[in-house]
Amino acid sequence: MVAATGKRAEVDGRRLSSAGRALVVIVLALVFGLLLDAPGLHKSAFNESRGTHRTVALALTGPLESVSHALRLDRPRLWVKEALGRTSDDSIDTTVAVPVAPVHHARGPRLVRSTGAAIPGRPGSKRRAFTPKHPLRLWIAGDSLVIEPGYALQRAALATPVISSVGGVDGRIATGLDRPDVFNWFLEIRHQLKVVHPNAVLLCFGGNDDKAYMTGLPAGVSIDSFDDPSWRHEYARRVGGLIDMINRAGAYVVWMGLPVTADAAQTSRFDQINSVVDGVVRARPGGAAFVDTYRLLQGPDGGYAQYLQNLSGQLEDVRAPDGVHLAPAGAAIVAREVLKDLNTAYDLTSWRKALPKP
Repeated sequence: MVAATGKRAEVDGRRLSSAGRALVVIVLALVFGLLLDAPGLHKSAFNESRGTHRTVALALTGPLESVSHALRLDRPRLWVKEALGRTSDDSIDTTVAVPVAPVHHARGPRLVRSTGAAIPGRPGSKRRAFTPKHPLRLWIAGDSLVIEPGYALQRAALATPVISSVGGVDGRIATGLDRPDVFNWFLEIRHQLKVVHPNAVLLCFGGNDDKAYMTGLPAGVSIDSFDDPSWRHEYARRVGGLIDMINRAGAYVVWMGLPVTADAAQTSRFDQINSVVDGVVRARPGGAAFVDTYRLLQGPDGGYAQYLQNLSGQLEDVRAPDGVHLAPAGAAIVAREVLKDLNTAYDLTSWRKALPKP
């Protein structure tokens, strides 16, 4: 029953708030929520493509983040990120931690498909041997395209006691080398090299790099369009810098190229990225190998194939429904190729000679 009082109406003894008071509570709750999420909102604004929308978003979220930090309302989000092991999620760092000097790399007009991956080797040098007591430490990292092959490689490594997967599969969706502001792989790889101490690293980047927009450019450098000479040079610098960083840490690099996709235009862009990476790898014999996934996963006509014959002659679904990523069967094909490269770069079999004969 509604009863009238001097100030407010009551229902069964409970006071009813006015619409204005409810609106104020809602607004305050929204403001409080925005302050709690301010660091994430500001980074999302920073990561947008250049334009008016980004400029306005930065103008709004910048002060919001400052107020959040001053009131210490950004702490709960930070605590959650720390608990998840993702403390760098909200940081904006466009540092490309590789030399600014030009990268010297072998380059042809296009990537030349070969019958096998580009296998490097140190002429006259003895391959380093690994044993079950001292297994090869393998770290896997990259964008979303590396995730399924990474898991396949881990499964394949379980079949041999001489390879140990370290650091898990560090696959980050929607990341790459173009945008360190989204996720800074240059700093992440430098950090992980000190943490997991790998002997070999499988990398895959480029699935999100087929754009002209780059952050972290050296002073005085600008990019006009995707795959123009300035873009190719800067991308080669980043790829070469990562390989050199890993080599200096004592590890070998296997770079997984981008596959043929169901979209012809996307495949063309991927091929341009592959061409740059392949040239950089070829200039570093003994330090890296390039796995040509285009060749491994192409159909009989040289184009995209959803199904391929396995070793038993049966058709298997090798590609994900999106026409870009790999299905487990396709990932297994790539994993076998990576293992071939590792066996070429290192001695992973001579330990068997020391086993007692049955």
